[in-house]
Amino acid sequence: MSQPLDQALFTTERVKTLPHVKVLGVPFVNTSLDTCLSLLKSWISDPQPRTVNFVNAHCLNVAQVDRYYMQVLHDSDLLLPDGSGVKMACRMLGQELEANLNGTDLLPHLCDMLVAENKRLFLLGAAPGVADRMADKLREQWPTLEISGVHHGFIGPEIIDDVLAQINQGTDLLLVAMGVPAQEKWISTYRERLEVPVVMGVGGLFDFYSQRIPRAPGVVRRLGMEWAWRLLMEPRRMFKRYVLGNPSFLMSVRKYGEEAIPGRGLWMKSRSNWRHFRWRVSNWLTPRARRAMDIVGASGVLLVLSPLLLGTVLAIRLESPGPVLFGQERIGRHGKPFKLWKFRSMYIDAEERLRELQAANESEGGVLFKMKQDPRITRVGRIIRKLSIDELPQLWNVLRGEMALVGPRPALAREVALYEARARMRLDATPGLTGLWQVSGRSDLSFEQQIHLDLFYLHRQGIKEDIKLLLRTIPAVLTSRGAY
Repeated sequence: MSQPLDQALFTTERVKTLPHVKVLGVPFVNTSLDTCLSLLKSWISDPQPRTVNFVNAHCLNVAQVDRYYMQVLHDSDLLLPDGSGVKMACRMLGQELEANLNGTDLLPHLCDMLVAENKRLFLLGAAPGVADRMADKLREQWPTLEISGVHHGFIGPEIIDDVLAQINQGTDLLLVAMGVPAQEKWISTYRERLEVPVVMGVGGLFDFYSQRIPRAPGVVRRLGMEWAWRLLMEPRRMFKRYVLGNPSFLMSVRKYGEEAIPGRGLWMKSRSNWRHFRWRVSNWLTPRARRAMDIVGASGVLLVLSPLLLGTVLAIRLESPGPVLFGQERIGRHGKPFKLWKFRSMYIDAEERLRELQAANESEGGVLFKMKQDPRITRVGRIIRKLSIDELPQLWNVLRGEMALVGPRPALAREVALYEARARMRLDATPGLTGLWQVSGRSDLSFEQQIHLDLFYLHRQGIKEDIKLLLRTIPAVLTSRGAY
């Protein structure tokens, strides 16, 4: 049984006095649900930063070949047992696990606690849209629960500073759902920059609670067979973990007991440390390298195409009165407005005539306005639009850092006002001169297709991907597909 509770002594040192079990070199607490919740309640109201992680059979298998991950588990302020595999391992070692303290079962208690204590929750992780759906589910059940923010788990180096700043705006409990061991390593890497009392790695919690993946019925969970349900739901992904991993785990426990598997992982340790070092370097270097590429690329294109730019200026002047350049407010990264520049391709009263043409909008969804035979466009405008010459002044926006060579296209404020949660994710990145949907059909694509391609790019963005898209832009411009 767990030791008597003493709220005044619920410090990190106090956790060390709680009963523990050590399996394959990893010690975790063996205590009751009530003790665990009392401890978390005390920590959430304490500014001292603490990290909570969970450990199951799969985690212990991974820790044997990834010693950096094992060290992260050891560094946790609270490590909780999760799953029937850990329970069986404890029995094999002559101990009884007092409670299965998994994140999915803890969540309702945590939400009750946050509401009662007037504390705020942040949801970080999973695929785009999953955390948003989970937040909606939580608000349905706990209407007064304060959710300080949500963000998907695809966080590149370009947006990490902004994500951390968003989290640090009054969050008391941060749940991180990026999968094992990525979430634990992410927490360890950024813990010193997170001004959050309690950070907890929760694995697939968001997928279950958002109902993207149905959780096992209660009777299945009580029988300790939730692993079989997950295997049934995701056979391809879970085959190695459960069908191969669980027997291997139990065999290792029988052979090595409390000790980590000797020898195994010594080579992997150096390899893991090297991978972690490369990841840290990449996080620092990639945004700076992309910015340098933007500056060099934009400057080079402006220099090479200067005769074309001068010719375009002359053609616009000769055809219609009005300024050569058209400045329009667009919404940039994280909703920050900026003035985007184009060569003027419309008559000067184009904005006033827009209301009259809304009924003829040919873009699906009603967010964008597109019309193949738009009467507001000049003759010169049709040519420079077909060849995307009208976009070239945006190279100045690139040099100013308001845009990048590659990224989601910057939207109008009236369009952003109509965005749903999924579409707003495009604002996580610096807007670009070209992007994935621009080389995949441009205006021929529906708004939903454009959003899908932009989010797909955000998950894969990097220098290599940017270079590929820049090369694909050349034939897309020359063929003028979807340009009007």
